[in-house]
Amino acid sequence: MTTGALAVGGAVGRPGIAYAAPAIDNPFSRYAITGTWQDHLNRGSLGGVDFGMGVGTDLPACGAGTIQNTPNNGTGGHTVTIYHSDGYRSQYLHLSQFLLANGTSVGAGAIVGRSGGAAGAPGSGNSTGPHLHWHMIDPSGLRINPLTYVGGSALPKTATEQDGVPGLNFYKRMQNWLRITNGYTGPIDGVPGVNTYVALQRAMRGYGYTGPIDGVPGLNTWKAVQRLAAQNGYTGPIDGVMGPNSWRGVARFLNQDRWN
Repeated sequence: MTTGALAVGGAVGRPGIAYAAPAIDNPFSRYAITGTWQDHLNRGSLGGVDFGMGVGTDLPACGAGTIQNTPNNGTGGHTVTIYHSDGYRSQYLHLSQFLLANGTSVGAGAIVGRSGGAAGAPGSGNSTGPHLHWHMIDPSGLRINPLTYVGGSALPKTATEQDGVPGLNFYKRMQNWLRITNGYTGPIDGVPGVNTYVALQRAMRGYGYTGPIDGVPGLNTWKAVQRLAAQNGYTGPIDGVMGPNSWRGVARFLNQDRWN
């Protein structure tokens, strides 16, 4: 949970005013991510995170706020908006059922509706299968990834970029990157295990990895990691043997602010 992120007001409030982001939890961490934020952007969406779940699943509020129900909200179908503090909003799309009246005040965890998404069902919008779509909107009206607001204060940068030795902060940032993009749901503790490496192997599909998603990284996993590093300054061989220069390239990627 975090309250530390800031955004600058535009359409809401006076330009230049800093707004504190609300405290947000991820009530859907038990469900697999079936569409990442980047997946949405790649197909021309403004962004969102999709969680696979059966029709009729209870949807807890991710944070405190006030409810607004919008039936048949275009491609989003039945949509619940939770108005948080300081102009932030969370939206759940493709619902099968509303449960609360407009204007109802809720705390985090209150059930605000039930999931839907079955193709062609009332309230599903353009959904082609049961799932929940979740995104947030900041005070300026920009759609933002809710998962970047979950999981604690900004993580410290890793010194691996300088010394080439992966340590606790390196793996914390790796876990947070994988949480945001590839469905990692374990702790952000800097101690990589099978779940961390399963998510890493999923991420490495985008860098040429074609092996099993088994959480046991081998030569081919690390070759894919080196391809990621090569996009971030690594100039050595793609041989699957991680050394200081390989780790430095990965660290430059992980030290980007978006993985804080």
